[in-house]
Amino acid sequence: MDVAEQIANGLDNDMEADGNQFLTFLLAGEEYGVDILRVQEIKGWNAATPIPNTPDYIRGVINLRGTIVPIVDLRRRFGLEPMEYGPMTVVIVLKVLHGDKSRVMGVVVDAVSDVYNVQEDALKPAPDFGSVVNVDFVKGLATVEETMVIILDIDHLLNSGELAVMAGALAE
Repeated sequence: MDVAEQIANGLDNDMEADGNQFLTFLLAGEEYGVDILRVQEIKGWNAATPIPNTPDYIRGVINLRGTIVPIVDLRRRFGLEPMEYGPMTVVIVLKVLHGDKSRVMGVVVDAVSDVYNVQEDALKPAPDFGSVVNVDFVKGLATVEETMVIILDIDHLLNSGELAVMAGALAE
């Protein structure tokens, strides 16, 4: 069963399993994960409509069945070297919570990797680098099949600074 089938089956069945399930994806050779229950869909990259005067990591917006969805390039958001989008590049459409409201946002990633079940006690806190490195967006680290997976806090990541302002403006 491929990742898309796992997601489709999991979302239909509410993924009753031990631990938490995470959709993982690749960025610059590193594996990151997001809570699979927040994943609305995965789609291949199509050009977004640019929005003037936005940071370079905001690629623009897409119209997803009548909903305007802001698109964030996670490579650029994390300060990684930009890469030309290819056939493996995808947009993961996520439900993001902000207080008692939710909104839909998309993130551009290099490729989708897998779906992992991670036990709560296997999720380790992000290391403290002091004020030199901001790890506020990292929910924790998990080792799955000898691979380190960085689990992201998408609510914090996609509600910070300019993103919160832009998403609020688009919702009006």
